[in-house]
Amino acid sequence: MVDADQTFVIVGGGFAGAKAAETLRAEGFTGRVILICDERDHPYERPPLSKGFLLGKEERDSVFVHEPAWYARNDIELHLGQSVDRVDRGAKTVRYGDDGTLVRYDKLLLCTGAEPRRLDIPGTDLAGVHHLRRLAHAERLKGVLASLGRDNGHLVIAGAGWIGLEVAAAAREYGAEVTVIEPEPTPLHGVLGPELGNVFAQLHSGHGVRFQFGRRLTEIIGQDGMVLAVRTDDGEEHPAHDVLAAIGAVPRVALAEAAGLEIADRAHGGGIVVDERLRTSDPDIYAAGDVAAFPLELFGTRIRVEHWANALNGGPAAARSMLGQDTVYDRVPYFFTDQYDLGMEYSGWAPPGSYDQVVIRGDMGKREFIAFWVRERRVLAGMNVNVWNVTEQIQRLIRSRAQVDSDALADPHVPLDRLVP
Repeated sequence: MVDADQTFVIVGGGFAGAKAAETLRAEGFTGRVILICDERDHPYERPPLSKGFLLGKEERDSVFVHEPAWYARNDIELHLGQSVDRVDRGAKTVRYGDDGTLVRYDKLLLCTGAEPRRLDIPGTDLAGVHHLRRLAHAERLKGVLASLGRDNGHLVIAGAGWIGLEVAAAAREYGAEVTVIEPEPTPLHGVLGPELGNVFAQLHSGHGVRFQFGRRLTEIIGQDGMVLAVRTDDGEEHPAHDVLAAIGAVPRVALAEAAGLEIADRAHGGGIVVDERLRTSDPDIYAAGDVAAFPLELFGTRIRVEHWANALNGGPAAARSMLGQDTVYDRVPYFFTDQYDLGMEYSGWAPPGSYDQVVIRGDMGKREFIAFWVRERRVLAGMNVNVWNVTEQIQRLIRSRAQVDSDALADPHVPLDRLVP
């Protein structure tokens, strides 16, 4: 058992950090656990921010990982609204807070997450320009969408990724007019490719969302500090009362970089390099969640994953590694979304150029199907749309690396379990 006199420090109070703290106590660690969070809110989950909470279907308190009293009850020293500005690896200390408090660690876990990518165009300082990453952002945007819906206002969204599309769906449910501006030819083009990206284009178009594909924002036009319109790179102006920048996120690696830890290149996500046990290049420092670039042997690459399941599983895996347990983090990437009446789950990893075929099982027209991304008859990823209780089978199929007959894969009468040797 780890010595009770040891101190484990967790930097970052998101889902990964909170689950790591929970796991340390659940595994019997009796030493000091310090959780430092730069937000003033207690640790919370992020998916509701663009889904249920944004739509007003979930209460604010429902997003929190634990009730506030849980931290004191489990002897977790929680420091809210405090930023860590230095890690001294030689002295094994972190410095945080306005007064520069120093605390020594035996093991350190970095869960610093990611932050929204910023638009680099004129007009981003206007009052009606928004990002969505934190609870405070979601609270503000929720009020904006309700107001736009009441006043027949217009929201322009830069980016047709997951956040952009989920907010577009929420805005339409409030009754707001929505235009999405996306430089690629379909939504989610870099994630799903053109075949499945079109499914989401048709879904949103059917609910009144206007798309401007192959276009980029070049300017947000305002007057008296308020948004009036946006201009795209074809010179066209589009009406807007508010703008959401949803053009991706960048990992928050500044603290790790300043400490001299190895950082992945952009091709591998740009996060903090960790091994299969989520250890960084310093054996006493670990990283988990959005910021960690971990090896995925199944696909022969290193990736960084910005989804809920990675925080859910990565935080506990890092905690167990910190305790000296023989833990290997090799989860198949997983994420989900809900937009209008479409619910979907995606498992695997199939970036553009990695697959040679997309196989469809079911009815795309009715939006009840499973899509499989296949290379050399091996399934790399699977996405089930309004088809449930198949994630486990899809992930087994991916892990098996078995060669599968395309006709059998497409045939809904052939059980998925039968395709795994």
